[in-house]
Amino acid sequence: MLITVLCVTSVVTGIVSAGPPRPGTEGNGLTENESATLWSRDADNYITEEEYRQRYGEGRTAIHQLANGTDITFKRPPETAATWTQNDFEDLEPGDSNTSVHPPHASLEDGVFIEEAHATVFAVQPSTRGHLESGETPLYIAPNGMIRGFIDYRVRVPNDNASGNRTVEWSLAYHEIEEARLQKDGETISRTDGSHTPAIDYQIEDDDWSATLTLEAEINVRLKKTNRTNLGNGTGVNVTYREETRNVSDSIDVEIYDLSAYPYYAEYPNGDAGVAIFQSRPWQGYTLTDDGNASVRGVWRFYTARDTNWDRLVRSDRNGSTEVQSDAIPVYVHAYPSRIGPRAEPVGDGPEIIETWGIERPSPLGTIGENVNIEVVNQSYETTYGVAVRAENVDREALHVSGIVRGVNASIIEPDAGSERQLRRSNLTVEVIQQNQSQATLRIELRDNQTGAPIILNDSARRFPIGGSTRDGYITIANQEVETNASGVAIVTVAQPGIYTARYHPGSWLGHNPAYVSETATARWHPLGTIDGWFAFVFEIFWQFIPFFVAFYAGHRLLRMLGPEDLFQRNP
Repeated sequence: MLITVLCVTSVVTGIVSAGPPRPGTEGNGLTENESATLWSRDADNYITEEEYRQRYGEGRTAIHQLANGTDITFKRPPETAATWTQNDFEDLEPGDSNTSVHPPHASLEDGVFIEEAHATVFAVQPSTRGHLESGETPLYIAPNGMIRGFIDYRVRVPNDNASGNRTVEWSLAYHEIEEARLQKDGETISRTDGSHTPAIDYQIEDDDWSATLTLEAEINVRLKKTNRTNLGNGTGVNVTYREETRNVSDSIDVEIYDLSAYPYYAEYPNGDAGVAIFQSRPWQGYTLTDDGNASVRGVWRFYTARDTNWDRLVRSDRNGSTEVQSDAIPVYVHAYPSRIGPRAEPVGDGPEIIETWGIERPSPLGTIGENVNIEVVNQSYETTYGVAVRAENVDREALHVSGIVRGVNASIIEPDAGSERQLRRSNLTVEVIQQNQSQATLRIELRDNQTGAPIILNDSARRFPIGGSTRDGYITIANQEVETNASGVAIVTVAQPGIYTARYHPGSWLGHNPAYVSETATARWHPLGTIDGWFAFVFEIFWQFIPFFVAFYAGHRLLRMLGPEDLFQRNP
């Protein structure tokens, strides 16, 4: 098997070819299909099914074959990363008292007797690494979860020595990891008994968004020192003990991912429902019905990849160190903005996305890393902190908002009275008020269909009830955008005959009260629609036919002059 070959190579040369295990060779609580989707950082060197059978003597699933040539992404954060990490963590083995095992990136501490000691964070889960933009890739963690760590060290026992009639002997009395603690911003929030592989549950209840989590351990070592003195007629023995305690730690910066969603609702004149939800952090999407069939998601999609810091481990003793392939590889979920963009399901007859909003950010393409083949945006994008939809049916009681961290769902903040919108119909009319043979003047009027009040689109003094920006909305006609005045009227001049359709594009119902739905109206103009137009038309026709009349008359006269006389005489 390939893994066996890699292990043999590492023993011989000390160099390990880093890479994930082949799907199906290690279960770790996952099926072959599930484990095949984990390794987005593997080199996608595709081999055919025939080559695969020749190399490994077995076939593979369709998902495994697909993952061999590309990376598989997800619409929501998968559970597979946490399942793999939890089970693979059990394969992490420390050294004995003479050997320290640690990942290459570990921060090592040396004392008098304790050497190459470390406490290193293995994984924090549930969590998701967000790729927002270059230089901003926060690790979002659930408010309740578990941190796993690896703690190891070796004990330096001094050599025995003899001088004259005296002999000094050293031996290890005991050594232990007394306690492991988890601190948040310097305050201990959880602790557990000493272990080389502590798994510490945590619960963070405050409102802090950002925090530094620190895994800390206390290592105790006790050595026995025996002094023997040859007294001639006997041996004098003096036993003393030397102790050393050393604290080791590792810190990781995290974002506490706790969601609270703020919904806004609207009712369309035809009975459709409008829902808008926003949250000031990246989030996955929401469902609109109890069965979950109608849903919408933002720009974020997900992939899973191993933490390459754990591809190798270093085994150190008093004679030196050797790198070996690690038997334990943590896997994380990653969230990235996708070129697929926001989507509503079911496609076609499902909810309609009417608006999205958020922060404009540059592409995070440079943060993705090597050997990750995904459809990440390659230009600036909008974070879709807010998504508004229109749907035939919305069950407010079943509204379910999901975050980008697995298992973290938003608490729905009940809307206040100002968040409910009753969308109204507008009354849009367009008519020809003046025309001649070359142009026509159209009068467009827009009013509230319920109250008859004019709808003003160019009043810069009018403000949104939400956000404080100016009122939005416009009317399109004849490839122009126009706005109504204080009387709800706009005047447009057109020069080409035809049918003209005016369409009202109202601003979002999120920022307008009252809010309106779109409306259209049509007017027809042609120069023949007036007496002057008909006169001009007849005159133009007469003018155009004058050359034909002249030619006909001239031809007729030539024939009379040059032709036989009897040609124009009637027979008696």
